[in-house]
Amino acid sequence: MFPRTALHLFLARRQSRLDPHDVARMRLRVMPADLDTLGHVNNGVYLSLMDLGRLNLLVRSGIWAAFDRVGYYPVVANETISFRKSLQPWQRYVLETRIVGYDEKGVFVEQRFVVDGEIFARAFVRGRFLKKSGGVVSLAELAAATGIDTAATPAPEWALRWAADVALPPSRADAPSEWPA
Repeated sequence: MFPRTALHLFLARRQSRLDPHDVARMRLRVMPADLDTLGHVNNGVYLSLMDLGRLNLLVRSGIWAAFDRVGYYPVVANETISFRKSLQPWQRYVLETRIVGYDEKGVFVEQRFVVDGEIFARAFVRGRFLKKSGGVVSLAELAAATGIDTAATPAPEWALRWAADVALPPSRADAPSEWPA
């Protein structure tokens, strides 16, 4: 994915500017390395491709440059994806990415894999922002660095419930792997 990421980072810098809450669209094609043994896009590849969509939105909205100036970077905290139809070899599709809201710790993003206007797969990602110097970026720090009014776009209630339901303990807390009997 590194060469593809580098290529799309280069291309995003040459695309039209977006507001952070616009829909970022990337026109892509299924490549042989995206396929699994069944001949369609591997389910795990969708998650890697989604990284490209979020990077595209961050670069085109100026958030990536703002983060670079202050030493912040994004990470994924939670993600879920639902599939309707399989993407096939060499098929053209559009990856759509949009911020749908914020909670007290981060951002919720919806991403869609679309062919001829039809959704083939849809995913939701909850991201957080970390400091290269260590620690978590607060929403106040995010707003100061980017000019985004995070209070104007609260996360949907269902997304907050989903994030709470799938959350793991903090990294400094115990998280034993115990299965019910």
